[in-house]
Amino acid sequence: MPLTPEQRRLRAQIAAHEMWASCEDPIAHTLPARTASLARFERDVDPEGTLPPEERARRAEHARKAHFRRLALKSSQARAAKARASRNGGGHGVA
Repeated sequence: MPLTPEQRRLRAQIAAHEMWASCEDPIAHTLPARTASLARFERDVDPEGTLPPEERARRAEHARKAHFRRLALKSSQARAAKARASRNGGGHGVA
């Protein structure tokens, strides 16, 4: 029998909690992902690799911050649309 979306979400949450419960060093565990993420932003701001490392890092940090602010804005807009739809009797107004 296929799982409902809620059941899949719960199953994923259980797996995540079990993983973190058994993880001895969370910083080391997430290091590869953080390194890859930062490298992506560095490639975005300096695709030719010509900037000095300090400048590349500075620009990459701003690109990273802009990316996460963009995600926060989209999330805020989606919540506002959902609230409007809920007030208007809809309920499916995710933007």
